[in-house]
Amino acid sequence: MAQGASADRCEFAERVKDSVFKSSWAALDRRLNSPVGFRLLLSLFVVVAIVFSAVPLLHYFRGRSIMDYKLWYDTGKHVLAGDEIFFLHNGKYDFMYPTPSAIFLAAASLLGQAGLIVLLVAINSAAWFISAHLAARLAAGQSGSGRIKNAWLYLVPSLLVIIYVWSSYHLGQSSLVLLALMLGAFVALRSEREIFAGALVATAAAIKAFPVMVIVYFIYRRHWKTVASLAVTLLFLLLVLPAPFRGFERTWHDLEKWSVGMLKYSPSGVAQRPKRSQNWKNQSLVSVAHRLLRRVDADAASAPHTPKYVNFTDLNFAAVNAVIIGVALALGILFIAVMPQRQMRTAESDAIEFALLILMVLMLTPLAFGYLFSWLMLPFAVVTQRVLTGQSATVLWWSVPALAVLALALPFPRPAQMYGNTFFAALLLFFGFSIELLRCRRAGPPRSAV
Repeated sequence: MAQGASADRCEFAERVKDSVFKSSWAALDRRLNSPVGFRLLLSLFVVVAIVFSAVPLLHYFRGRSIMDYKLWYDTGKHVLAGDEIFFLHNGKYDFMYPTPSAIFLAAASLLGQAGLIVLLVAINSAAWFISAHLAARLAAGQSGSGRIKNAWLYLVPSLLVIIYVWSSYHLGQSSLVLLALMLGAFVALRSEREIFAGALVATAAAIKAFPVMVIVYFIYRRHWKTVASLAVTLLFLLLVLPAPFRGFERTWHDLEKWSVGMLKYSPSGVAQRPKRSQNWKNQSLVSVAHRLLRRVDADAASAPHTPKYVNFTDLNFAAVNAVIIGVALALGILFIAVMPQRQMRTAESDAIEFALLILMVLMLTPLAFGYLFSWLMLPFAVVTQRVLTGQSATVLWWSVPALAVLALALPFPRPAQMYGNTFFAALLLFFGFSIELLRCRRAGPPRSAV
């Protein structure tokens, strides 16, 4: 009897704890999703964005390093002076982006170096806000343009990628702008505005070339208007837009020189970053494969240093490339295998599909430095939505180890990234979303076909 009474007391205590937790969660949820809660969340965003924006400005006024902001200013000055944009400096190009980016920077440099920083951090803040909204909208399957009703869809994804968001501000990178353009394209596709979707992706590719990869997805999904729009807009941005500033002949010369310089791949590295492209900062499939399968310096830097190696074997360059191609094909085949047919697509399945596409781009682009992983905002928004609605625990069980792998970079920043922790976290998420999309495909008749 004593044992039975003890068991009853334990069961009662567990029920009380569960009840207290649920009531506490319900109270917190109500507060966050109230009008006051939304205002506090917006205020928090504004404060964080101001702090992130102020740091590069303070560095500039104190004479400290302003990272890539200096390169952007110098590039703009080169364009205004009619100089070369792509020229060798210490054996490599300093500026690696397409000509339209340089034209924009020329206009921004007219504001002076401090003005350029102010403009770029303001654009970053706007892009962050837009990305958070569009990621939440896609995850919630919302077709209208109104406010998302659940504040957790704004808060959780941004918190989980806050380090990568900070890196964009700190380094002066455009990853948040690219994310906003890509998410805008996905929303446009959901609204059947295919031409607009193609133009947005083309704009992203004109800033930084790698988003053009998604044209393969558009072709497979037979979004022919999107494909045509992407191609025409990109040609306009690369050849027509710069012509009034550079002249047609020089515009073609710029594009040719950029192509020759950037489309390089050899045992020493990728494009114009022969050392950095294979070191711990690069979390792409290409870089991680070379670090783990070849004897390459995982801590390569321009300054003298002690080389570090993390390879498990020492394959030759051709063998590593065969592994890379095999893994990339396997991921692509898995993606295609779990995609629902066009008539079976829903807002829910599209959110997962777009998250998978984002993960594919992150893993397969040759240069995927940390700041680019702010793109995980969409996958994490989809995970948050599915947890909140209790639709399936599958993606959550894959997300927890993915977050744990990402978190290894906090206590062990370099060692964890040398072994590709960010890449493998993205890979875990990819598997989780693939299983989830397959489950959605088998769930039954669609609620809203595209």
